[in-house]
Amino acid sequence: MDSLSLIKSPITTELEDFKNLFDSSLSSSNLLLNNVIAHIRQRNGKMMRPILVLLVAKLYGEIKPETLHAAVSLELLHTASLVHDDVVDESTERRGQLSVNAIFNNKVAVLVGDFLLATSLVHAERTRNHDIIGVVACLGQDLAEGEILQLSNVSNREYSETIYFDVIRKKTAALFAACTKAAALSVEVTDEKAEFARLFGENIGICFQIKDDIFDYFESKEIGKPTGNDMLEGKLTLPALYVLNTTTDAWAQEMALRVKAGTATVDEITRLIEFIKQNGGIEYAVKVMYEYKERALDLLRTLPDSAVKTSLITYLDYVVDRDK
Repeated sequence: MDSLSLIKSPITTELEDFKNLFDSSLSSSNLLLNNVIAHIRQRNGKMMRPILVLLVAKLYGEIKPETLHAAVSLELLHTASLVHDDVVDESTERRGQLSVNAIFNNKVAVLVGDFLLATSLVHAERTRNHDIIGVVACLGQDLAEGEILQLSNVSNREYSETIYFDVIRKKTAALFAACTKAAALSVEVTDEKAEFARLFGENIGICFQIKDDIFDYFESKEIGKPTGNDMLEGKLTLPALYVLNTTTDAWAQEMALRVKAGTATVDEITRLIEFIKQNGGIEYAVKVMYEYKERALDLLRTLPDSAVKTSLITYLDYVVDRDK
């Protein structure tokens, strides 16, 4: 059995229920809206976040309709944030295909993102759980604040890992933490168990983002973005920050400032990427990623053995070992 099949094995039926609910949530009588949504759904990933919601809920009890609505709400909010982020970043690609703003235009992309966000709130309300509604609302705040923090950091001449992790915690880690906490809340656990679930999700999210950032240093069409794309957008991620803070190479320091200013050429970015790889940037990022994986595993080790626990351990392995 492959890893994804093993991960999904305890929730096969419930995952189909999620898919049906998610599909029905996106129906509209507007032709343009339907065309855009059809384009977005062509790039449907492996549903890692909904799978996590269902697994954590099943870890604590039986999956309920509230669980499914929470999973749909969070996936829609995530999708809305990606559509809006592509407008902000002026990105023309997302997961190997043209972005919504590239095919249609910025106006359409913003409005479709708004529609997805509003539909997310509809499903949050259908949980009839004020705590879950609060999780979704706070996630919306965190995602926006994280994007603003990331934008404001472009002009910062320091190479701060602290700010890097602040951004991650407001964006990717916040999303995964919201998934695991909402899942626990949907089956009416104690506050202590809900916090346990939130922390587990946060650690997964940090691993997930560091892995995504590592991908940016290698050429692969499967990943869905060109090598150096983060730097083309003025972003310096963990491998670069480590090398810039541990070496005194004047050329690299100058190139990093040019990256932040948006004036570095593709050739200069390619050279900087090679410099970072040659000076231990990737190895450092991998080490940090595995430290966060170990934190997540430490939490799982406190739980009794079960099929769901095995799936969650496999989920963690998949996040750090995936090739796209």
